[in-house]
Amino acid sequence: MTRVRAAICAAVVSGCLGLGLGAQAQQRGEGVRPEVGKPLQAAQAFVKQRKGREAMAEIAKAEAVPNRTAYENQVIAQMKAAASALTGDNDLVIRNNEALLASGKVAGREALPLIQGVAVAYYNKRDYAESAKWSQRYFKEGGSDPAMRTLLLQSYYLANDCNSVGKMLGSITEDSSKKASEEELQILARCYLAQKDNAGYVAAIEKLVIYYPKASYWTDLLARVQKKPGFSDRLALHVFRLRLETGNLTSADDYLEMAQLALQAGLPAEARQVVDQGYDKKLLGTGQGADRHKRLRDLVMKSVEESQKSRAKDEQEALAAKDGNDLVRIGMNYVFEGKAEKGISLMEQGIKKGGLKRPEDAKLALGYAQVHAGQRARGVQTLRTVQGSDGTADMARLWALHARA
Repeated sequence: MTRVRAAICAAVVSGCLGLGLGAQAQQRGEGVRPEVGKPLQAAQAFVKQRKGREAMAEIAKAEAVPNRTAYENQVIAQMKAAASALTGDNDLVIRNNEALLASGKVAGREALPLIQGVAVAYYNKRDYAESAKWSQRYFKEGGSDPAMRTLLLQSYYLANDCNSVGKMLGSITEDSSKKASEEELQILARCYLAQKDNAGYVAAIEKLVIYYPKASYWTDLLARVQKKPGFSDRLALHVFRLRLETGNLTSADDYLEMAQLALQAGLPAEARQVVDQGYDKKLLGTGQGADRHKRLRDLVMKSVEESQKSRAKDEQEALAAKDGNDLVRIGMNYVFEGKAEKGISLMEQGIKKGGLKRPEDAKLALGYAQVHAGQRARGVQTLRTVQGSDGTADMARLWALHARA
């Protein structure tokens, strides 16, 4: 939020200076006497150097000149608005800007930086309700600075007005042509969290992983899905797969466990990929566990060789079987061996044949295989058909989110 306030402050100062020393004088035939103009010019130079207090000292010299004209007072007020924005004195900013706005001498787009300044000053004072009010006024009068949108949302949130945050951002969907900023979605997520609305919070995090995919967001999302009542342990391999894809597989134990789960699932080709990546990342093959890592690697390589030796026979038996369970498994191996077209075809045949122990798991596996093979659109289409209350549908949704990120 500090970055946003700094950007708005810069806009306020620039806008107030844009009201200008002499700009309106040329339009109205008015001018500023030298005894007033000289200190104001010095103040303007200090403002450009971001020296607010020095600028205010020069402005005070201009204010000390007697019998000032209405135009001179207006220019002084404008310069005070620019200088006070740099002093850190929020009350001074509010007082100067509100006085200038109330004078009726500034209107339209010229008023926008003054309104911005008041909104930021109230925010800095932690008067978030007033900050929201002035931010709303800014937009009503034609302002369009996206930083002000974030300031408004943050003001709503800190004023515990999460309903207003929800109204501003809750309607944003995955297909929206205007996506929210990462900071805005973080605000929305925090609001739902404060309200203990888990469904709303997860929906906000899902938007973050689509538009701003980061490992930390996926960590949160996966943890919450696994904690849902009824989530099945048999989906552990899918959880590891998604962790691997999103940069959340970070330790030797992670790679070892995932490889072992792949072997248990009859997928030695996948286990080989996992172990190879672990070695490439220097997480496996080093340290005190190096011997253990090598034993697992040897086991994986042996399993891959045995799988390939019996592949033709296994495939024939799977094609002749009454159910499609083995076709799905064999197809997955082909996919991990780089033969995606053949592997996905076998998986589709297995699902079509039926008699599956877990039909939804098979569709989840097919959708994942399609995404893994680069067929993202087909994968998302398949994943959207997955049902089940034991975590299969949840994992399918996460894979679809990842495929669209």
